[in-house]
Amino acid sequence: MSVKNAMTADFLRSAYGGESMAHMRYLIWGNQAEKDGFPNIARLFKAIAYAEQVHAGNHFKELDTQTGDYTVAAGGVFGEQNIVENLQGAINGELHEVEQMYPVYLEAARFQGEKGAERSFHFALEAEKIHARLFQDAQNAAKEGKDISIKSVNICPICGHTILDEVPDKCPVCGAKGELYKSF
Repeated sequence: MSVKNAMTADFLRSAYGGESMAHMRYLIWGNQAEKDGFPNIARLFKAIAYAEQVHAGNHFKELDTQTGDYTVAAGGVFGEQNIVENLQGAINGELHEVEQMYPVYLEAARFQGEKGAERSFHFALEAEKIHARLFQDAQNAAKEGKDISIKSVNICPICGHTILDEVPDKCPVCGAKGELYKSF
């Protein structure tokens, strides 16, 4: 089913753009973290980059028949700095999504009866809450010159739910089987 409302379609395109940029930014920052001697923070960046790709893919799929060329305006953090500053950029981006962007997009989709967009925005919002906390924990360690201590970062390929070390039997956000999670 295709999106019927122009506002929701614009929000999906904007969210797609923002998630796509976050995906690439986190890969770049993950490579830098690895070079700087923070292999677990690097894995965190790379895993969350995958979650952002899941979100972008969900938004893209919801646009379905909305084809054509569009200028997509999305906020993005640019630049590569030290580990603490890169993590701050990640935290700021995630908090923007959690506190401003996705709540508005989600409510607009609900109001307009766009069930697919509502689901896509909900999935992203729930994951971004976790990402903000994980990046904050990583930054706290990095400020002390330490890497984080983790076994794995696990991402649900359906909604982007993110969990450290253990995979749940069932995703608490979308209900996908735990065996589907991708581990980093």
